[in-house]
Amino acid sequence: MDPEVPSSFSRQRWFPLLYGLSWTLLGLAFAGQHYLKAATFGEGVSLSVAIQGALADWYVFALLAIPAFKLGRRFNLGGDHWRMRLALHGVGGAVFSLVWILVRAGVGEWLFPGHRSEKPLHDLIRYVLVATFFFNMLVYWVVVTVAHVVAYSESLRDRERRVMDLEGRLSSARLMALQMQLNPHFLFNALNGIGTLMFRDVDAADAMLVSLAELLRHALDRSGRQLVTLREELAFLDRYLTLEQMRFGDRLSVSREISPEVQEAQVPNLILQPLVENAIKHGVEPLLVPGRIIIRASESVPGRLRLEVQDNGKGLPSDREPALGVGTSNTLARLHQLYGPQARFWLETSPGGGVLAVVELPLSR
Repeated sequence: MDPEVPSSFSRQRWFPLLYGLSWTLLGLAFAGQHYLKAATFGEGVSLSVAIQGALADWYVFALLAIPAFKLGRRFNLGGDHWRMRLALHGVGGAVFSLVWILVRAGVGEWLFPGHRSEKPLHDLIRYVLVATFFFNMLVYWVVVTVAHVVAYSESLRDRERRVMDLEGRLSSARLMALQMQLNPHFLFNALNGIGTLMFRDVDAADAMLVSLAELLRHALDRSGRQLVTLREELAFLDRYLTLEQMRFGDRLSVSREISPEVQEAQVPNLILQPLVENAIKHGVEPLLVPGRIIIRASESVPGRLRLEVQDNGKGLPSDREPALGVGTSNTLARLHQLYGPQARFWLETSPGGGVLAVVELPLSR
């Protein structure tokens, strides 16, 4: 059930009571003022008469404020036609005031008999017209102003919701574009490896092609997900490494150091594969000796997940900044898109030689 539904229903249920209470409080405030004035200057108005008269005044305002509020929302003063709408509200205010005078002078006399006047009805209307017309206009404009404020506030909230929705969809589109950029790059490298192997070992190339088909099937199964568990990411990585070990044979060994408590942590889909691919291409492949890849995952500090991919290659160049390939630059962009400044990614030369790629991001399960 939508949690907003009960809240909206509750507001609608309590609104008539709060609306009536607000106008009653206004009536009582004006009744108190009128009674104190009458008592001070000896006008001989009782408290009950003052209350009944003031409530008659403000309950009529309460009834007329409803169409005035709707009119204010329907014809706000913004936009290109504000002069026409200003004139419309000028007429609306005059009608509001005259209707209040007619209702108050007529029906109000019978609703509150303690406040009846001995004057004829037409004299009473003329008296009330002179005494209250511009005050009634002021009440109308207050109601219209409130309607404008409410309408503007709602449009502002609606605009914020639409902006957030557009930002979310734009973020998803950017992530999807980055992932679509990564998949062809990965596929091209895998097919290039199979093509190279085919000239040396046709059977191995055929087995590698079968493994690639299985890998792609699993990649398509996860293509719509931006986040997966670390366990799922490592399972996919195992399939990828099976391909690479077919290509390199004994020249590639892989070990993992994964803390059990982070196995169910949420990580970006395909976050480790490009880092491992980069380590193989730039670290292991140029070596004349067997290469080694170490994959680590742990909770480095409370609430932070640390992922590492280490190779035993030549390390980073000391004379220049390392150039980021498609995979690593894509990883950096996706982390920024998903986590902003809460995620970090860097490359460093590991103490025993080779390159250490490190990803740190918020730990969520």
